Amino acid sequence: MQELGTSDASVRAREIYDYGETAIFASTADPRFHMLLYVPPQVAQGKDVELLVAVHGTGRTSAMEFRDGFAEFGLYNDCAILCPIFPVNVCGDGARSGYKYLIEGDIRYDQVVLDMVAEMGKKYAQDWSRFAMFGFSGGGHFAHRFTILHPDKLWAASIGAPGSVTLLDPDRDWWVGTRDLSEKFGRPFDASALAAVPIHMVVGGLDLETWEITHAPGSAYYMEGANDAGTTRPERLKSLKRSFESAGVSVTLDEVPGVSHERMKVLGHVKAFLTRQLREMRA
Repeated sequence: MQELGTSDASVRAREIYDYGETAIFASTADPRFHMLLYVPPQVAQGKDVELLVAVHGTGRTSAMEFRDGFAEFGLYNDCAILCPIFPVNVCGDGARSGYKYLIEGDIRYDQVVLDMVAEMGKKYAQDWSRFAMFGFSGGGHFAHRFTILHPDKLWAASIGAPGSVTLLDPDRDWWVGTRDLSEKFGRPFDASALAAVPIHMVVGGLDLETWEITHAPGSAYYMEGANDAGTTRPERLKSLKRSFESAGVSVTLDEVPGVSHERMKVLGHVKAFLTRQLREMRA
């Protein structure tokens, strides 16, 4: 049996770990954060593809579920999937939710994602200056706030069942509103850029538990108005929809009957939305 040469072994390793369902990579810009991807085989043949960033929930395990759950979509729609991983306890304080609000200590999670996308775009020789984003639960927190802050980076966004929402309210500070967006992030709110992004929102019709999403006075992210968007996830997502629409944004809402807080049961609606957006964008 002939052993593989060094170059042959390198090619084989790249085929196994860098394409298809990839290994988990540390971000070069900040190795505290990791990512895994689905990279369709046509990329290895030099084809240009689009990118979907899919953001996990509080448990973090959905990063791999989303990567694998969107793989077939990516294969047949010429779209790579990048799933960032933001570990619990990254600041050593046991906190689980910092990434949902984009800022935690000295960390800007929106910039972490932008750095990951830039790094992987260079690695695979792709122009991913604009991409799509999906997130569910904690990832839905992240996805809609990233969309508010960076609409110019997105060709579509799908927001799944966030526990709390940031409304486009110029009379309230972040995270409940957007009054101090420029001071907090160094970026003003751009209503015209947001209105150019096709937005999808999805939530289970039975996603009604409130134990994890009610902000009590004294809790980490409590502020005045924290619970004003509604009691349940469907109520809060509908408030977000109305807020976006008041700014001229076109929103498609899927409230999925018979489904509770079950991320994999809404992916079909997300894929259908993204497929339509890809078809229109490429037409």
